[in-house]
Amino acid sequence: MSNTWMGRSARRMLILAIVPLTAAATTATAGGRDGRGGICTRTAGLQKQACFAELADDYLTTQAACINDPENARDCLREARWAREEMQDECREQHEARREFCEEVGEAAYAPDLSPELFQDPRSPSRPNAWFPLEVGSHWVYEEDGERIEIEILDARKRVGEIDCIVYRDTVTSHGLLVEDTDDWFGLRTNGDVEYCGEEVKDYEYFGGDDPEEPELVSIEGRFKAGVELAKSGTAFLGTPVPGSHYRQEWDPGNAEDVGEVLSVDYAWGHDATLDELVPQALAELMCADGDCVVIADRSLLDPSAFERKYYARGVGKFLETKPEEGAFVPLVGCNVDPRCDALPIAGDE
Repeated sequence: MSNTWMGRSARRMLILAIVPLTAAATTATAGGRDGRGGICTRTAGLQKQACFAELADDYLTTQAACINDPENARDCLREARWAREEMQDECREQHEARREFCEEVGEAAYAPDLSPELFQDPRSPSRPNAWFPLEVGSHWVYEEDGERIEIEILDARKRVGEIDCIVYRDTVTSHGLLVEDTDDWFGLRTNGDVEYCGEEVKDYEYFGGDDPEEPELVSIEGRFKAGVELAKSGTAFLGTPVPGSHYRQEWDPGNAEDVGEVLSVDYAWGHDATLDELVPQALAELMCADGDCVVIADRSLLDPSAFERKYYARGVGKFLETKPEEGAFVPLVGCNVDPRCDALPIAGDE
């Protein structure tokens, strides 16, 4: 190992070795008989401890780097202390968000059943998901402030455990330059739920002076695969969405912790001022003429201050994403899955 501190992956492997030894004790107190709450609440507490422990590790490492820059050591150490204080607040906010989520979903252990008999072939399903199409060759394009997001369902299969998943290619370009390239892997349950089994993330940046100018991989943060290390799958979209339903979309502790809430299953523009916020009227009227659009609130328990609303139309999929905290929205500007794709409003005309 090239440095003296264990990397995140190595720490995880150590944890995995310890887990079987502590399983019996965890089971004995899972119902909260020890007075510390159920599994979900205790999990949130343990993740808070892990957050502070990782922060302490990072702070010590930063101090070591600071003192090796004598001219700037004082400023470096001061900034490190400020950063530590901010991160401590973030650890507390994450803990509160996780506890609130436990209140919504209950205290049971999170253990999605990935038995293969509970899944259908996503490329030839007997019960497809009406709001989350997975047909090979499907294509969607979204635009926001110089960024272009293109999604395509590839003619490829990704095996996750014993589940056959469809490959959902998501690329982001900024002013024509590739900045993100992600493969999402989705399975399809027999009840119509779309299972989010993992993703491979690649983020790129460009640096002046490079010749030729090529994208440089700078991050793979957020990648996960169900069944690998601590990661578990989640629900990307319910087969039968019900208002008020809360669910995990992914769960890789400390890395990928998005959750969803169904806000509406009968959205149409002009009936709910809150849900209409930032929604282009022409787009909503095109997609939701029958009053059967689904609206989902997406949050990350790792960044509790931000949330997004995502709008889905039957037969089309996601046609809009709004970001109330930023006052921004990301509309669908092109697709090939439904005749309404040919009538999409031109971005910027809203």
